[in-house]
Amino acid sequence: MTRLPDFRLETYFTRWEFTARHHLTASDSQTMTMAEVLALAGPKDREAWDNLALGYTETFGDPGLRQAIAGMYEQVEADDVICFGGAQEGINLAMQVLLEPGDHAVVLTPNYQSAETIPLSLCEVTGVALDERQDWALDLDAVEAALRPNTKVLSVNFPNNPTGTLIPAADFARLAGLCEERGIRLFSDEVYRGLEREPDRALPQAADLSATALSLNVTSKSLGLPGLRIGWIACRDRELRARLERAKHYTTICNSAPSEVLARIAITARERILARNRGIIAENLPVFDAFFAEFPELFEWRAPQGGCVAYPRYLGPDGVEDFCTALVEQAGVLLMPASMFRSDLTPTPTDRFRIGVGRRDPGPALDAFADWLRKR
Repeated sequence: MTRLPDFRLETYFTRWEFTARHHLTASDSQTMTMAEVLALAGPKDREAWDNLALGYTETFGDPGLRQAIAGMYEQVEADDVICFGGAQEGINLAMQVLLEPGDHAVVLTPNYQSAETIPLSLCEVTGVALDERQDWALDLDAVEAALRPNTKVLSVNFPNNPTGTLIPAADFARLAGLCEERGIRLFSDEVYRGLEREPDRALPQAADLSATALSLNVTSKSLGLPGLRIGWIACRDRELRARLERAKHYTTICNSAPSEVLARIAITARERILARNRGIIAENLPVFDAFFAEFPELFEWRAPQGGCVAYPRYLGPDGVEDFCTALVEQAGVLLMPASMFRSDLTPTPTDRFRIGVGRRDPGPALDAFADWLRKR
């Protein structure tokens, strides 16, 4: 593997995430305390927590956790699941296992940086950009045209980070069909599934649609529990799952035992947690609507269709990079400028920023933001 570039978003977070007064670009939902999570536990899981021995766990993941995860899918069994230390490990190891020199991958943009840079470190990659002019629509013909005889992976992310867009379920099914027909692995980042503004627009999960597809998910985003560091890949190809387990021997080996029990509790109670988090977003969106309505000359705003992040356009003459820098330095309000989502594969917007809408009580952050704008 060639040397990976700096992870721009994480480097930016290293500088500002825990020093800025107002974290207004959070990509996760409102989190929970240990007491709140444990209050959701049934008797069996509570006993498992109270009597937990802090030894090694199974590389594939705790059997009870994998059983709970399998319950999120229609076609997936516990033995089709392998757990990782967050989604990032899953992305990294899946690409290492699926791609090698001489292969080709297709990645949709904009996206989380590692979805692009890790494949690029391994083989040739083609990007297909979501159409900003059409509310981030996906051109299926452009995806099909990008596929080659040596294409091994098509990587997608819906609800999308950073745009919050969704595609029609029929289009997603067509992507899965295209991949199956051509022997391509559909790698589907589904970490925001469950936070759709219209729940009936939730896409099918790739692992349910195709026996060769991979569904990536995590406790961090929709469930708002990033501190657990528990992610997973569901795939009905058991041989591939075994290869992923062998790759994991060189990284985390196994997950944290306490995190696995807490994740099992949260996933078992996921409908209650997701309902709470959708409620927070629904309560927040009118507040964000009102904020952006006050400054129409500076922003073009559209609420996300799914997930808890949005990608507004900044219209000011100073440009979004200088704007975001001045905002965090002078007002302590952290946003994520467009350069953090720049692609080396396709042209990407340079005038947008990511803002988070999933945390409780955004009022103080938006007040500080508005006060700073009024004084400029």
